[in-house]
Amino acid sequence: MSGIRSICVYCGARAGSLPDYAEAARRAGTALAERGTTIVYGGGSIGLMGILADAALAAGGKVVGIIPEHLSDREVAHARLTELHVVGSMHERKAMMMERADAFVALPGGLGTLEELFEVLTWCQLELHAKPCGLLNVRGYWDPLIAMLDRAVGERFLQARHRELLLVEYDIASLLRRLDAWRPPTRP
Repeated sequence: MSGIRSICVYCGARAGSLPDYAEAARRAGTALAERGTTIVYGGGSIGLMGILADAALAAGGKVVGIIPEHLSDREVAHARLTELHVVGSMHERKAMMMERADAFVALPGGLGTLEELFEVLTWCQLELHAKPCGLLNVRGYWDPLIAMLDRAVGERFLQARHRELLLVEYDIASLLRRLDAWRPPTRP
């Protein structure tokens, strides 16, 4: 049995240009619900966020949305979640998401997805938490980012052991297995 009871999922407030992105969000929501894992996410009802939440709810899962007040109307806060928390700022949102999750996964998304992923990854590097972080690399969406991280290792801006903190898989089942098996790295 995995110690992961909740996973924070970062993903786009848009559906993206390929139907595969929406399908990956549906599969992720369904897979998490079927294994009894609570989803913690940004609370929106649109884009990949809405697709993820709707799929999990349809499969009987628990979904916790955390959305700042200023985005509540713009991203159309999801009205049918297990829990919806409207907070005062992005900082409060990210802190609550961090607190409520045992692991983190990024699906395709834009600036917000990148910012949230890199913050939790940096916090793991700095040993502010010991929770696994993963990328669901749908149709190679994250390939340029992965190449940049590998370049950062090659150029000695990033240690290889810190690069390895980010687990990358192409399907949700494989990513969930790796998240379950992850152990915090030991100091060299």
